[in-house]
Amino acid sequence: MKSKFPGFPKDFFKFFKELAKNNERDWFNANKDRYKASVLAPMCSFIEAMDSRLAVVSDCFVADARPHGGSMFRIYRDVRFSSDKRPYKEHAACHFRHMAGKDAHAPGFYVHIAPDEVFFGGGIWRPPNPVLTEIRQAIVDDDDEWKKITRSRTFKNRFGAIRGDSLKRPPAGFDKDHPLVDDLKRKGFFGIYQADPKLATTPKFIDEVDKTFVALGPFMEFLTTSVGLSYSLDD
Repeated sequence: MKSKFPGFPKDFFKFFKELAKNNERDWFNANKDRYKASVLAPMCSFIEAMDSRLAVVSDCFVADARPHGGSMFRIYRDVRFSSDKRPYKEHAACHFRHMAGKDAHAPGFYVHIAPDEVFFGGGIWRPPNPVLTEIRQAIVDDDDEWKKITRSRTFKNRFGAIRGDSLKRPPAGFDKDHPLVDDLKRKGFFGIYQADPKLATTPKFIDEVDKTFVALGPFMEFLTTSVGLSYSLDD
């Protein structure tokens, strides 16, 4: 039986709307208990409910419901090298990364929830150049499988097309005339499904996330095995 999740409380979105207008430490500290009750606790409950569902998609990806150091991203922004000095993120997000991954650059499934934008999917975000080269080479070596996955009706209907930042020119060592050169130019690879924010407040939300992760399975398996990782513990 699939785990249930009632949806995020209304104050989840209200908190972030108010934070956007008061993105400063004094306001956050005054509302910290509210953050814990309306954002942190339900997010951890969602992650916990996703654990058994994610295991069906792939048992190599981790849903860690710990409030700190788990799958949920911290709300604190790193402003050290940014001109934008707002101290807090105005959304909540979690990353179900591969068990072999140690950071956001590992293959993983992702969920992003903000008052005006909710999306989820997965892929790999700006991996180091050696890893990126492995993915590009896998696309060249098995271009038929890559096209079968990313040009399929299932993929197009749910994700539209592959997303990810791209180089202006083809990467060194790859044919500039290759029919998949636009894919080879990418610096990251994602499949993302955009949802109505209202969905996140209902019990249907976790089912839609589950359905999206299942649809993304072949794409995630291609990326994961391309970088020398297992997609199943039985592999």
